[in-house]
Amino acid sequence: MAAGYLVGAIPFGVLVGLAAGVDPRREGSGRTGATNLLRTVGRAGAIAVLVLDVLKGVAAVLLAAWLYRGVGASWIVAASGVAAIVGHIQSVFIGFRGGRGVATAAGGMLAIAPLAVAVLAPVVVVVIWRWRYVSLGSITGALLGPVATGALAATGAGTIAAVGYAAAAAILITVAHADNIERLRNGTERRLGTKEAVRGDG
Repeated sequence: MAAGYLVGAIPFGVLVGLAAGVDPRREGSGRTGATNLLRTVGRAGAIAVLVLDVLKGVAAVLLAAWLYRGVGASWIVAASGVAAIVGHIQSVFIGFRGGRGVATAAGGMLAIAPLAVAVLAPVVVVVIWRWRYVSLGSITGALLGPVATGALAATGAGTIAAVGYAAAAAILITVAHADNIERLRNGTERRLGTKEAVRGDG
């Protein structure tokens, strides 16, 4: 679990942003995830961060599965995936700041319950396409995660540990989006495609 946290805490958003001459912690929403990189750095940087953040979740889960094969291994693996999400949101390497955990959570889910990702991904894409709010799509996907994994577990195609992972991820992601939820309620949330003015002072 500690290893999962440290993997999740790698601040790829900051590294990619600084390579492009922008510190995402000081621009836009101040978050280090792909959405803020899209607004402050551009598409290429956002795609790079998205892929790397997803891989953090995958790596944390696979590392735990490799290191631990004892009693309750599925729960340890799930807990390591959750720890990676916490690491991404509260990274020890950048003063316990970070992103909102969505991509890393998706990576963990991809490794733990790939069928759930296949079900949820189209829903998230449709929500973002229809309303142009990345935050709304992210929260929707997170909250539906326990439902999808629960349905899979009920049919024997998934595990209860995966349901636990999805439930924990849903809580963490929803809490991390508290400011977005407030802006959605007020009608002031930024839509996808909105660019942020960057100070350009490095």
